[in-house]
Amino acid sequence: MANLIYSTIASLDGYVADENGNFDWAAPDEEVHSFVNDLERPVGTYLYGRRMYEVMVFWETAHTLSDQSPVEQDFAQIWQAADKIVYSRTLETVSSARTRIERDFDPEAVRQLKAAAKRDITVGGPDLAAQAIKAGLVDEYQLFLTPNLVGGGKQSLPDNVRLELELLDERRFGSGVVYLHYRTRT
Repeated sequence: MANLIYSTIASLDGYVADENGNFDWAAPDEEVHSFVNDLERPVGTYLYGRRMYEVMVFWETAHTLSDQSPVEQDFAQIWQAADKIVYSRTLETVSSARTRIERDFDPEAVRQLKAAAKRDITVGGPDLAAQAIKAGLVDEYQLFLTPNLVGGGKQSLPDNVRLELELLDERRFGSGVVYLHYRTRT
């Protein structure tokens, strides 16, 4: 059975985007990006909401841009090799291979996907992740906290959820980013 992992980069005060929707402060440097690549290698499927998919679809063609670093080229290959499921009621078509649209988030369908999957699954985007967290589907959390306070915006974790977590790993990067890896205690 595969793990469902919520991985996110957030400000120290818990936001993935500021009040204006900006997240440029969260762009990983090469050291962090390389570490993220290694975490993403075992992922077989990405679950996205529409907005997160629209950000991430950049990686479908990133390898064609001449200014991409080797770390970025590596991530593009990792991303392209995985399946993607986009949960959206408004998106009409997808712009990437190995991608399908689901109109509604169905916790039972995700449970079945986890049971059948041979590789891990990640959930991307705080709104979709909140649904998965509230349904008790998220097995692991990979949190990258940046040395920024943005004062408000889109929260990385949902309100009104109580869980006990076990710390599996931690790492501090030269840029001040801190990685925390937790597993949900059952």
